[in-house]
Order: sequence, then structure tokens, then C-alpha cells
Amino acid sequence: MKILYGVVGEGMGHAMRSRVVIEYLLSQGHDLEVMASSRACDFLTRRFGAGEVNRIHGLHMIYEENRVRRGKTLWSNVLAGLSGIPQNIDAYFNLIGEFKPEVVISDFESWTYLFGKTHGMPVISIDNMQIINRCEHPDEIIGADQADFQISKAFVKSKLPFCKHYVVTTFFRPPIRKPETTLCAPILRPEILEAKSSRGDHLLVYQTGEGYGTLADTLSRTGMECRIYGMRRSITEEQVEGNLRYRPFHEKTFIDDLASARAVIAGGGFTLMGEAVYLHKPMLGVPVRHQFEQVMNVRYLQYLGFGRAAASLEEPAVILDFLRDVPRFEEKLAAYHQDGNQELFGTIDTLLDRAAAGVL
Repeated sequence: MKILYGVVGEGMGHAMRSRVVIEYLLSQGHDLEVMASSRACDFLTRRFGAGEVNRIHGLHMIYEENRVRRGKTLWSNVLAGLSGIPQNIDAYFNLIGEFKPEVVISDFESWTYLFGKTHGMPVISIDNMQIINRCEHPDEIIGADQADFQISKAFVKSKLPFCKHYVVTTFFRPPIRKPETTLCAPILRPEILEAKSSRGDHLLVYQTGEGYGTLADTLSRTGMECRIYGMRRSITEEQVEGNLRYRPFHEKTFIDDLASARAVIAGGGFTLMGEAVYLHKPMLGVPVRHQFEQVMNVRYLQYLGFGRAAASLEEPAVILDFLRDVPRFEEKLAAYHQDGNQELFGTIDTLLDRAAAGVL
């Protein structure tokens, strides 16, 4: 089939997961036109070539001190949108004349969705965000963040309404409340599937360092080797200070450190969390404030006994208590099983077969 595939540019997780789906679709003989914005476009262009990925304008978020700055984000997107819309319209006119897709797949990306709806094509949503709106969540997950939950739910609901089907990737399985929804295990890149998980003695720490002035001191007190990414983003070589090893980011090294870690300390992003769960690594997750999707991720992590949620890492007890409970988290994780990406691929094949037969 001819498939128009859209990828939102905010956060690299969407691009990394879409890469896996795009590679699978190409391996099955489908013809794809990929539209992506921002960093997702850069990433996918490196993977598939400049002629295979089209750049479009997309929304972005502004973060300061580990929280979303809503006002700055709004005005930045408005101003960028005024300059981005004409280029998008031109790109779509070219697409109509040259490609003529039969179905649209959108990873939380609006322009391809609108193209499909405007031209009467079936639209399939594949992402992890729709779980906020399409599933029921217990009080333990929403907690005192009812306002942020309702804002996020309204945003997600309005982003891609009335798709033919919603494929939601998730390591937690809340009850589905809306029809035409399928939950699938997290999308895993080949490098994670090929990694050999082992029970090492080091901590993998992935933090930007913003707002965490005491983190290094606390990590020093653990006595464990800590392999730290993100806190010194400008370094090109490893820097060692006692039991702390600050490392420049390299994908293979990072995955090796993840697969052999005893535990992980990171943010609330879904991609790394899904990979940690798959590799049976207990995780301490610290979500960005006012970003309910991340808050939800870490609370489900704790709810399932796979790790712990924390509002910040400023208090040393947060990390020390987490480390004491690592054996308990390992016990829970031992029962988690995922057959690679087979559940997702099977679901995609079924939906595309239905689309080709005109019954989606």
C-alpha cells in the first residue's frame, strides 16, 4: 500500500519508535512518504535519507527547571506556526500530485492526519499518548493532578479525533474505555532487542542536570558506580570523579550500560522507561512538572511495582530508599514478558489488510 506516515517532532521518543515501524512497513513492501518536524525529521533523515523524509512545521515544548513553561510554549508555537504554515501547504500540494496515499499513519502528528481526513482516507494513530484519553485510570495515578490530567486529556482528545483505529503502545494495561482502540507492548528498537541483559553493579543515570544541584553528592554517597549521561552534555570524553563516571552520549555505549545496569535513574519519558521494563531494570522516574503523560508513566511504574516515582532528586533519601527496594522491584519485573514487537506488527498488518479491503 501507499502510506503517508507522519511523526511529531517534539521529543525523540516518537522518532525512535517510528523508525522501527517505518522499517517494518518497508520490509513488507509498502510504499511510504514520511513527513516529520523538528528533531524527528533530522533523526529519520539520517536513517532513511534526505529524499525519503519531508520536513514540516510541528509543535514544540519549552522546558525550564524541569517544568513546562506553558506561556512561552504557546507564543513560541504561534510565532513559528505563522512562518511554518505556508511551507506545509506547499508540501501537501506536492504530495497530492505525486504520491496519492491510500492510508495515513500518524504518530501524534497533525498535518498528515488533516490530509487524510480532508481526502477521505483511513487514518491510523500509533503512539503512546492516546492512552490518556482512551483508557480509564485509577485515582492512584491521577492523584492531586486532576487539573493537569484534564488539560492533557483534552489536548490528546483534540489532537487526532475520529481516527479509524488507535494503536496505543504501553507497558501498563488500564481498562479501555473507547472503541477502536488496541493496546500493544512498547515499540523496541533492534538495538534493545539484541542487547543481552545482565545484573550488573552500576547505576545508569540519565538527567539533564537542571535543578539537581545535590544529585552528584547523593550519587557519591551510594558507593555504587554511577554511569551518568546528560548532566555534562558538552563533554566528548568520559570524566571520572570517584564513583561517578560522566559519559558523552553514544548510543551503543548507552544501551550496553542500560542492559548491564542494576537500576536506572531517569526522567518520565516513555521510551527509556519501556526499554528498562523490557530489560527488567528497576527505575526511579522523575517526570517533568506539568507534563501529565510523564507523571502518569512514573506513577504506573510505581503502581506495578517496577520502580518508584519521585517529584525531584533533591532529597538524598529519595535515591537511597529506592536503592534499598531494588530487590523488590526486580521480583516484580521478573514476571514481565514481551515478545519483541510482534504484537504491534501483527496489529498493523491486520489494520492495513482491513484498509486495503475497504472495511477499516
